[in-house]
Amino acid sequence: MNVYLKNILRFCVIVLLQVLILNKITLRWWSDPSGFPVFIPYVYPLFLLLLPFETPVWALLLCGFVLGLTVDAFTNTAGMHAFATVLIAYLRTNVLTALLPRNLSEYSGSQPSTRNMGWMPFLVYSGFLIILHHLVFFSIELWNFSNLGQLLLKTLASVVTSMLFVVVYLLLFSRQDNSRM
Repeated sequence: MNVYLKNILRFCVIVLLQVLILNKITLRWWSDPSGFPVFIPYVYPLFLLLLPFETPVWALLLCGFVLGLTVDAFTNTAGMHAFATVLIAYLRTNVLTALLPRNLSEYSGSQPSTRNMGWMPFLVYSGFLIILHHLVFFSIELWNFSNLGQLLLKTLASVVTSMLFVVVYLLLFSRQDNSRM
């Protein structure tokens, strides 16, 4: 399948999954209203994380802006998702360069995945960028640091839940190479 068509299809599937299913699920781990804050797992940054290695930074920034703006349009969040996704799109290449043993140009024609990187490097890569995305998004959403505990608790719970969804997505939609296990 053409790489452009594959990524357009992935964009549509991930955004639809986010706005039609995950945004409707508000999770609360305790029933006490004054206890744990309500949060929504955000899986849509996975689209940026799975773009091919050789994607230029300008294209990552553009994809991050369009992705964030699309989610903003469905959630009425006025650019908060766009800001967070553009930030992780900007940092993506540097994170990959720091984690991978070879130069990114040596991974020509492939994309970040558990097959190309292994499970631990991919989970560190995706975990770091998802933590950063959620921390920035929830900081903008709360808009003050007077409730730092609630911000950190909401971010942690959302990151854990989002990473569980990322692992499920990877298990369902990626081909596994048994030699890497």
